[in-house]
Order: sequence, then structure tokens, then C-alpha cells
Amino acid sequence: MIGKIFKAYDVRATYPTPLNEDAGWKVGFATGTFFQKQNGGAAGTVLVSRDHRPSAPSMAKALIAGLRASGVDVVDLGQADTSFMYFAIPHVQGAIGGVQTTASHNPIDYIGFKISGPGAKPIGADSGLKEIQAIAESVESTDQPTVGKLEERDLWDAYRKHVLGFLTPLKRPLKVYIDACNGMATKLVPEVFNGVENLTIVTENFEFTDRWAHEPNPLVAENMKPTQDGVTREGADLGACFDGDADRCMITDEKGEIIGCDHLTALLCDHFLKQQPGSSVVYDLRASKVVEQTIKQLGGKPARSKVGHVNMKALLRETDGIFGGELSGHFYFKHNSFADSGAIAFAAVLSVLSESDKPISELIAPYKQYPQSGEINFEVEDKAGVMAALKEAYAADAQLIDNLDGVTIDCFDSKGFWFNVRASNTEPLLRLNAEAKDAAMLDGLLKDLTPRLGTVAAGH
Repeated sequence: MIGKIFKAYDVRATYPTPLNEDAGWKVGFATGTFFQKQNGGAAGTVLVSRDHRPSAPSMAKALIAGLRASGVDVVDLGQADTSFMYFAIPHVQGAIGGVQTTASHNPIDYIGFKISGPGAKPIGADSGLKEIQAIAESVESTDQPTVGKLEERDLWDAYRKHVLGFLTPLKRPLKVYIDACNGMATKLVPEVFNGVENLTIVTENFEFTDRWAHEPNPLVAENMKPTQDGVTREGADLGACFDGDADRCMITDEKGEIIGCDHLTALLCDHFLKQQPGSSVVYDLRASKVVEQTIKQLGGKPARSKVGHVNMKALLRETDGIFGGELSGHFYFKHNSFADSGAIAFAAVLSVLSESDKPISELIAPYKQYPQSGEINFEVEDKAGVMAALKEAYAADAQLIDNLDGVTIDCFDSKGFWFNVRASNTEPLLRLNAEAKDAAMLDGLLKDLTPRLGTVAAGH
């Protein structure tokens, strides 16, 4: 049963079946055992924090009990957003890792654990999570003596200082509309941004409840509607919608139009590359061509990544990049342990906007050059076969075909388009993202690709 709760990047499942306090204890014991092994057998300290879900307090308590039984000391940071942990691990002396109790944007009956190692490096299936799973599955009894010490610590003042270090003093008054989605931004936003000079915040869904006003996933268009409506109703300069654990932030302009995260990445490039000229900027391979073009124009080094936060963080660290952006709404920062932060992304957007007398819609407009398909899912049984056939069909016109993540076929210079097709790990689906130099070209590409890919999946 416990094997079902381990995923590629974290531990996550419904509460109380299959993920309950007994399983949480075993995850804690296994995590503590793994960290000590990685630490040369020395115990060290593991940090624990939790989100707002009804099951989070008892699950964090069970996790802590398992960690302490393994021999490590624990510092309980209390209720915090996920990015708080990425700040805290390097900040707390002697910390060898940390665990955030959260299920991100999943339904409220879910719970889980995001595990990070020294320096806030993510622990995924290929970097220790499988080993933690094996240890957890081997634990026969949770009736074991407590060994490690427990301390509670409040780091909010230090965290506020850290996040606001990414905010340049606002040169003009800004009014922003924020939807916390009844998630951890409910605590994060007032703790960090209240009292910032020249910043007025209008809030929505800033209450912890057992029933959310809507799903805390800003990637789903309907969940952005309260933000879009609020921005126009209040005459705000921009809108922000945070996901459940507040490590992601989606932005709208002053007209309520959702800003694509690749376009936002391009906008922020100048801001960050001024801090570290010539640096690499990491972006996921589904991003608009304008991101790569912008990085080059600004003298930076484009670093194209596989999809997923573990991959983005690893490449940013490997290239010593200053900044990275992903279509999912995750933004990554060198001076935040190469990790993602919704709060820092929000601070960076405010900084850029306040430097200009233009509205954000005008700042983002130059980057909206090329029509995009968005992600379209196709039902495909023979995923490998279809992707091989695509490579053969477009080989003559492509200046680039690679398999970094699925297959990317780039005919931008020769035919004016590129596309990526990735296979779902869990379903018989292929995911298409395409872009072209104009709408007619994109329409023609999709008409050619659709019969090759099969049936569009329901709901897409």
C-alpha cells in the first residue's frame, strides 16, 4: 500500500487512505535514515513545515515523530508556503534537509510531502526518493523510541527580508489584486508584503477553509477568472493568483488578460541579466521562441530544459544561471537556492512594472509575437511509434530534431514553425505544443499534425 503514495517528485495521495499518520511516520523514519546515510552517518537537523490542509497538522506531527525515531533532530517551522522551506534549509545552521507537508494544488482531501536535501536540492525518484520508499516499505513497526530533539522556530522575519531583497523600492504607486485561493498565500502575502511602500493589495479568498472557493490551480483557466474579474473591477495595475502551496504565481495584466509564463520569463530576463550579465537563463522547451531570442539579444545564454521542477532546478544549478521560468508558473532564482518561489516572482514583476510608466500589457506586448497552440492532448496507444513517424515526416525541413523531452521538431527558419510532442508517463496520451510565425501557418501545421497524432483527448 505504501508504494502507491510515492510519485516521481514527491509523496502524494488521498487522506486517510492510502496516506495516513502511520504512513507519514514511516516516510519520516525513512527520510531521516536516508539523510543520515547521505551525511556520512551523522544525525544533523531536518526542518519540517506544513500547508493549510485539514490533515496537514496531524500528518506533520506523524512525520516529525518518524524523523526523530530515526535519530535526527527536528526544527518545526510551523505553517508556511513551500518556498519557505527552500529558503530555510540553507538558513538554519546544521540543516541536512527539509520536508514540506503539502499536496500543492491537488483536491483538499489530498496530502503529501515534498522532500529537499542539503542546499534545498530536490529529492525525486532519481535522486533519493526511491531509496526512501524502499526504507519506508521495510519498516515493520512504528513503535520505536524517540531519539532526536524537537524545536519550534519562527523564521518569518528572516523570510520576509529574504523575499523583499528581490523587490526594488517601488518608484510609483501600484495597486494589485491577489487571489490566494484559500491556500498558503493567505499567510504568505500579508506576512511578506504588507507595509511595502507604494503597494496597495486587494485580496480575495484570503481565509483558510475546509472547502475552497475554487481549485487552487491557476493553470486551469476557470480558476483565474476571479483574478481577472477583480483586476478590472478594482482598476488594479495587475493581478496575481497563487496555487495551493504558493510556490507558483500566475499574473494578469491590468485588463485581466492572463500573461503566459514564457512571455513573463522573457520580460523578466532584462531585470535579472543586469544583475549577472552573460548568465544563463533556463526555460522549459515548450516556451515561445521569443524567450530564446530575448536571452540572446540581452547577451545571456539560453538553457533549454526538460519539463518539471526537478529538471529546471538541476539545469539552473548546473549552468550557474541567474533565473529560470517554466510554463507551469514556476519561476526559479539563483539566490533562492536555485529553487522556485511564487513570492519572489511576484516581487520581480512589481519591480519591473514600477520602473516603467507603462501598463504591464504594454510591457508584455513585444513578447507576444508568435501564435501558440497551447498544450493539446491526443489519445495515442503507440506513443513511440507516432513520435518516430513524426521525426521521419518532418526530417527534410527541420534544422533541429531532438529528444530532450519527447521529440522537438524545429522548422522555424525553413517553414516558420516548431513543435514538441511529449508522452504522458501515466496515460496513453501525447501532449502537443506548437508555435508558428503567423496564425495561418499555425493553423496549417495543426491540420497536418492532427491526423498524425490521432484523437484529441476529451476535455482538450
